[in-house]
Amino acid sequence: MVPVVQIYRGSVPDIVPFPDGCDLLQVLWCPRKHSGGRWVVPHVRWREADAVGEVRAAAPSPVEKWENYVPRPCVVHPEPVTEYPSWDLDDGLWDELEFRFLDLDERTGWDYQSHLSTAPGTKLVGYPGWSQDPKWPDCAECGNRMEHLLTVESTEADALSRRAWTPIEEAQTPHQGPGLILGDLGGVYLFECHTCPGRPFTQRYDCP
Repeated sequence: MVPVVQIYRGSVPDIVPFPDGCDLLQVLWCPRKHSGGRWVVPHVRWREADAVGEVRAAAPSPVEKWENYVPRPCVVHPEPVTEYPSWDLDDGLWDELEFRFLDLDERTGWDYQSHLSTAPGTKLVGYPGWSQDPKWPDCAECGNRMEHLLTVESTEADALSRRAWTPIEEAQTPHQGPGLILGDLGGVYLFECHTCPGRPFTQRYDCP
């Protein structure tokens, strides 16, 4: 397994619902090409930071790996943003708002789905930025729809979304992102159940 994301509760207060007694979220995955689509196999760990033992200076490199599935080491600077559903928007509400979206696009050049709905790139909670039909999973234990926990994308933004979502601090500097190539420059969406003990999780894969 290789580390993908590590987040402390104090870095995202009131944004991510941490389980009781936990203040550290760690997401890892196996960086091999697995059968049935050749995607990564992720694993979610909720932990108590003080209970972590000796910390290595660097994560060990797997003997077998696909380089495009190993994230480039980087530091996460969480920034809260407000999102709205894109392809998840209710059909009735879409019909009601469609002409307002078209008018806004004509007047300002801002497209709802590309610029104003879901933030691109790697993110916690919010809405998945589906490039295909939405596929929200139901919990295998209780049957309730699971909650979006994390999106990990190959890139942080494309030519359209970069205009709206690039942080001010990065507007004048090249942004490398995690250096991943997932599928056809797609992403991995992780979902979890907040009702069942142990917070069971699952994943969905998405390609543009």
